[in-house]
Amino acid sequence: MSNDVTPAGPMVMPIVQAGHPVLRQAARTLTVEELLSEGIQQLLVRMQATMRDAPGVGLAATQIGVGLRLAVVEDRPEYVARIGEAERALRERIPVPYHVLCNPVLTVEDPTPVTFLEGCLSVNGWVAEVTRNRGVRVEALDGHGHPVVIQAVGWHARILQHECDHLDGNLYVDKMNTRTLRAT
Repeated sequence: MSNDVTPAGPMVMPIVQAGHPVLRQAARTLTVEELLSEGIQQLLVRMQATMRDAPGVGLAATQIGVGLRLAVVEDRPEYVARIGEAERALRERIPVPYHVLCNPVLTVEDPTPVTFLEGCLSVNGWVAEVTRNRGVRVEALDGHGHPVVIQAVGWHARILQHECDHLDGNLYVDKMNTRTLRAT
């Protein structure tokens, strides 16, 4: 798929898998005008539908073959409820409402290393331990072109780092402890 997006077609889009070249390329930034265009606004709707259908907690445009610095994030209450209270506390995992990140710039705020199993919709069927920073700050545009600043710790920070990695052409397998890779 090219960077040109048309609103036609099914809502749920195919998720490209590791090996697809778009996953290894840095995505390009969007102008506010592009972000507000009908095609990109429809793409955001389709990205949300695709993420929820998967189901996932984040989806970068590169994961559907579109090389743009655009991601959607949502950790729904029902996903968080699936894990026990002790595990939620350990992961610092709370529900995260749906939000759009356009042209995100990530800054580490708390470099404390935190290691957990991580998976990816573009590396389907596999998980591995990945060490990430505990807290981050992301400056971006929301889906309406307004500047936003997100400060996150714990699982939300992990999701943000994962999605920003995608936009830079990186996958979690680049950062994983290789001896922990296993099928789901």
